[in-house]
Amino acid sequence: MAGVASPITRQVTKESRGTGSLSVDIHLKDVEDCLIYDGRGVPIPFKTLYQDRKSVIVFVRNFLCYSCKEYVDDLSKIPREALQDADIRLVVIGQSAHHHIEPFRKLTGYPYEIYVDPERCIYQKLGMKRGETFSESAQPSPHVKSGVVVGQLKSIWRAMSSPAFDFQGDLHQQGGAIIIGPGSQVHFSHFDMNRLDHMPINWLLQLAGVQQTLDFSDKPKIIHV
Repeated sequence: MAGVASPITRQVTKESRGTGSLSVDIHLKDVEDCLIYDGRGVPIPFKTLYQDRKSVIVFVRNFLCYSCKEYVDDLSKIPREALQDADIRLVVIGQSAHHHIEPFRKLTGYPYEIYVDPERCIYQKLGMKRGETFSESAQPSPHVKSGVVVGQLKSIWRAMSSPAFDFQGDLHQQGGAIIIGPGSQVHFSHFDMNRLDHMPINWLLQLAGVQQTLDFSDKPKIIHV
């Protein structure tokens, strides 16, 4: 319908969740025709991801980023049945060339959809941050297991050992997560302020309608017999 404004969603951070937060105006018309690419380099319009179903879409910094890799490691642990029961689609979008998708998929074991936005069309038009801002009160992502030094060394090693050496995206670009659909309804958005500011996956899934709480810790499980 002409003249209808795009829906407004809330930017929820780990500090503000449950206490209110800033509103973020997501203009889907600005990004719905931006092209994303699959692992074969086939382009599709961004809007195809959320037209028919509710979608949880996670934007990562770059495929070399150790914190993004470890976050996607945990996304890969989400049971397919949990997504099917909630009737949601889980998508990861990076900002590299399309030929980096399959190596990243194999590295993380991520079984769901991955696309790339190599021109950062969606990142830029949605206003995702470039550069990093840290807060003393902010809690780091529970999904990042490596320390900064070790994590960066892992990233450098992966870059050096990759058959196609490049930075796999803008190193200063941050990512985020949004829940959209079906249609143009935006339910939620979170734009990362730094490489450790990922939305906790259980929060994200619960906001999308997944009922069960998942355990992403690496601690050994105690089995009572």
